[in-house]
Amino acid sequence: MHAGERHHITLGVLYSLATSMVASTAAAVVKMLSADISPWLIVWAQYGICTLMMMPWLLRNGLPGLRSDHYGLHLIRATGGWLGFTTYYLAIPMIPLVDASLLRAAAPLWIPLIVWVGLGQRVPAARWVALLTGFIGICIILRPQPGATHFGHLLGAAAGLSLAISMAYTRALSRSEPASRVLFYYFGFSFLASTPMAIVHWSPIPTSLWLGLGYVGGSIFLTMVLYTRAYSYAPTTIVAPLGYIAVPLAAIIDWIFWGHIPGIWVIIGSSIVISSGVLAVTLGNRQQSEH
Repeated sequence: MHAGERHHITLGVLYSLATSMVASTAAAVVKMLSADISPWLIVWAQYGICTLMMMPWLLRNGLPGLRSDHYGLHLIRATGGWLGFTTYYLAIPMIPLVDASLLRAAAPLWIPLIVWVGLGQRVPAARWVALLTGFIGICIILRPQPGATHFGHLLGAAAGLSLAISMAYTRALSRSEPASRVLFYYFGFSFLASTPMAIVHWSPIPTSLWLGLGYVGGSIFLTMVLYTRAYSYAPTTIVAPLGYIAVPLAAIIDWIFWGHIPGIWVIIGSSIVISSGVLAVTLGNRQQSEH
């Protein structure tokens, strides 16, 4: 790729918007599928599809391709990613899609806490401010009035925290591990971890739902391709904040298909979370450029 291509901001923005579109539509499909089958089955089918899609890589590289000096990091990263999707999919049938999407999209706010506690890295004071203000926004969404917190909102917040763990440890692994190995361990572990609950919640999956399950499973690969392309064309300070476009997209889908209109407290809390998230991403990128 030429230097000019690496800084084609328009293409980077388009790829980033496409990433959000795929992620939002996949979440909507999960909500639709959840009316007929357990979210546990959806998670299991998703990771089964992803694991199958990694088989050609495993056949090409064999067992030597799985050797690593960082099995512990792989386990933490995989656990975070699995919990991120599992809690997200469990939350989606319980609360409006926009609420679940926003709480999951708040993941960048949790990263300073993760890298400080889990990786022992120093975090600038300004990023703690972004975390605090973002947490205030999350609290507004979780409890707009006494007793109004839904268990689904807590699951959504857990999805954001788990995704942050996945993001932080993916970055740590990327310094020494190829992306395909990280993905294989992630998908394989998640499939195995999902299997017991899939057995408990097993029910026949109608053939009419297979296409939807296929889209949900394939969407992870598609979003990773689009996401990578976005970062290859535009800087982090532009691409990362655009991830929050998934929130208004989810609101539109929520309104069209389920008639949910966000309340004033959700709008206020969302505005605070998104602003804090953009600030956290900007500060994080500035810190990396200074080292």
